[in-house]
This record gives sequence, C-alpha cells and structure tokens, in this order.
Amino acid sequence: MHTVEKIGGTSMSRFQELMDTILIGNRSEDQLYNRIFVVSAYGGITNQLLEHKKTGEPGVYARFANAESEEAWVEALNKLQVNMQEINAELFEGSEYELTAANNFVAERLNDVRDCMKSLHHLCSYGHFQLEEHLMKVREMLASIGEAHSAYNSVLALRKAGVNARFVDLTGWHMATPLPFEEMVAKQFDGIEFDKELVIATGYTHCEEGLMNTFDRGYSEMTFSAIATVTGANEAIIHKEYHLSSADPMLVGPDNVVTIGRTNYDVADQLSNLGMEAIHPKAAKGLRRCGVQLRIKNAFQPEDEGTLISQDYRSELPRVEIVAGRKDVFGIEIFDQEMLGDAGYDIEISTLLRQLKLYVVNKDADANSITYYVAGSLKMVNRATRLIEDKYPDGAVQLHNLAIVSAIGSHMKVKGILARTVTALADAGISVQALHQSIRQVEMQCIVNEEDYEQAIIALHQALIENGSNMHDAA
Repeated sequence: MHTVEKIGGTSMSRFQELMDTILIGNRSEDQLYNRIFVVSAYGGITNQLLEHKKTGEPGVYARFANAESEEAWVEALNKLQVNMQEINAELFEGSEYELTAANNFVAERLNDVRDCMKSLHHLCSYGHFQLEEHLMKVREMLASIGEAHSAYNSVLALRKAGVNARFVDLTGWHMATPLPFEEMVAKQFDGIEFDKELVIATGYTHCEEGLMNTFDRGYSEMTFSAIATVTGANEAIIHKEYHLSSADPMLVGPDNVVTIGRTNYDVADQLSNLGMEAIHPKAAKGLRRCGVQLRIKNAFQPEDEGTLISQDYRSELPRVEIVAGRKDVFGIEIFDQEMLGDAGYDIEISTLLRQLKLYVVNKDADANSITYYVAGSLKMVNRATRLIEDKYPDGAVQLHNLAIVSAIGSHMKVKGILARTVTALADAGISVQALHQSIRQVEMQCIVNEEDYEQAIIALHQALIENGSNMHDAA
C-alpha cells in the first residue's frame, strides 16, 4: 500500500528542508519507499516560463505569443536558463557530478524548445500557417520544463543521499504520439516496484486531451489525482507550507486558529469556490470516485497529521470549521422591470461572463433584478458591464466593489447559527449587503463592502470558532 504525495513550488524552493523532513528525515530504509511524490516547478519558474500568475508580467510564452521578432522571447529564455542553473548551483554546491548532470538536463530541454520555437516562428511567417493555432502546444511544452527540472534534480539529490529514487517523466518529451491522460499515467508507472523505489514524477502530464486546455496552471493537481487513482494509492497527501486552518492566521492571529483535523470533500469544494483551493474540484472528483482519502499536511511539520478529507465525514457536533472569503469580488447588478419571468436573462448573461473568463462566485435575484458576484480583472468586469448595458438598454447596471466572507462546515444544521453570524457582523459595525445560505447548510456567505473584509473575518472567527466551538449554544 503506497501514498501519492504532492509538493508545491514554494516548498520545492526549500528543498534541503524537504530532504530533512518529508523526503528522508529520520526514516529507516524500509520507511523510505511505497511513496510517489508529484512535484511542481521551483517557485517563480513557471511565472518566467509563461507569465506571472498575479501581475501578468510576460514570461517566455507571453513574449513569444506577442513577438514581432525572435529577440523578445529568446532573451527571456536565455535569462531563464541562467536562473535555472543558479538553482542547480545552490542545490548541488560541491557536488560536481550532480551539478553537471543537472545543467546538462536543463540545457538539453531548453535547446530543444528554443529550436522548436524558432522553427515555428519562421514557419508562421508564411500566410498558410497561423501562430494562434499552435500557441497552446507551445504553452504546454514550456510549462513542462519547470516540473521536469525540479523532478530530475530531486532524483539526483536523493540518489546522492543513498536512496533508490526513480524519475518518472510524464512530459512526453520526444514522444511520437500523445496518449489519453490516464493511459499515459498507467504506461509510465507500469512495472515500478513501489516498495523498492522512491518515485518522483513530474506535475505536468503530456496527453491527448491537453491538460492546459481545461485546467491551465492547475494541471499538477490533475496529475496528482490521476496517479493516485490509476496506481491504487492508499492515501493522497498534499504538502503545503501551512496547515489547513480555521482562518488565515495573518488576519486572526496564529494563536487563535486551529488545524481543521477532519472534514469532507464538500467543504473542500466550498473553499475552491472562494479561490482557496485545498485541491481542484475536478482533481477531488477522481479521488472521491475511487474512495481515496486526501490529507493536507504542513511540509515542514511532518509530525503533525494535518487535515484528513474524506467523502463521508460529518462533524459529530454541529460547528463552523472554517471562516474564509475572498476580497477580489465585483457585484454586477442588473435592474430591469421587464426581467420578471424571463429566464433568458440569466442564460445570456452567464454565457457572456463565461466568454470573458470571469468566475461567478455566486448570484442572487428577485423579481426585477439579478446580481452576479464575479472574480476577475477589472478590465474584463468593465467590459462585461458595457456589453450588458448595450444588450439591455432599458435596464440599469451598477458595479459594486465587494468581498465575500463565509462560514463553512461539514455539519452546520442548527437553529440560530444564521442569527449568530449576522449579529457578530452587526456588533463589529459591519453592514451586510447580501446573505446566502443553501438548504444543505454547509456554507453561509455574507456579502460585505470590500473595506470591511478583514474585520468581518476576525469578527466571524471570534464569534463562531473561538467562542462557538459547540454550536448547540446557538440554538
């Protein structure tokens, strides 16, 4: 029985600490194996390969997609190679064999991609070939380099430490024909003796479906989930730099938060909706279907069991487990007296928002108005507002800067909890703009003004968790 364990990019940048904790630590030889690690690129590398995830600053891909000449992206690729070699030098200081191997691996991959992109750039200078038709393939090829780099280095370091480590390269480099996703995973893991080898796999998988078409930079969690289900893992583990806690410790104070300990996939889905993914919902779906439990652990506190997420867990006593939210929310409110009974409004506007790649966190409606609470760039939100005004000239559209604060739990069906939530916000001087609670009662969403976000998190955590662990008191 083996585990499949995922390590994120920020943690990978603290690799020596990982060697001393989750990779080797104080484990005896027989405790080293029966583990598969799925690794992300080192922190910042994927930003340089593609574009900065938060600021949008262009990386190699973005420069190539918009380039008039080769110089724009070749310079970025050369700079990336220097940065990757600097990571190698730090990791393998004093180890000439490993450093040479690591640098050769990087040079080989980047030379391949440089030649490919130059050829493609030249080909698309002819009118019969359009660059836009090939850009997703270029994006996937570039993204794969980051995970291959960190996985290959990890195997070198583990072997140097005397561990029988195996590199499983799912990037499909030089593969003639891509395979279906799960078939690709199954083929690469066929014949591996998990009890004798510590497996390090790339977080990116090259496949027929093209993971980035659907999941973009969330592909590593899909790889992680597929490996766990295809290989029949006993447990899936995600190592983060923090525990899955009752709230953001930076807001409510590290002494006031508690590690969740147990929860279910339903709660994990609510967190994903708020942009605070424990795991991507599509990745969780595969684990759920195969009955694989998911554990979230702090990579640098391996002695702590972390939080176990399962399908059937339900808190024995009704309680709020997590107070979470998101600040980057815009409320697009459409008022039109002709709306009553017209279902087309919702369908048409939802389609428009999806086309503009705006994420709908929630929505509410009454007889003559509908409000969408969306996350995305202000540029796209303003564009959506203009397009809605053009489509419905008799309506009135208003834009609100808002935040969503949620109380979430696997078992919150108890009288008085909604009143207790609203009272806590009122006592803190916070005006609730809208309120949502579904019949299933796994989440209560409070819409507040953006400037009230931090104080709302603090007030709800204090009322519902610090002073309200037993929600029977609310009845």
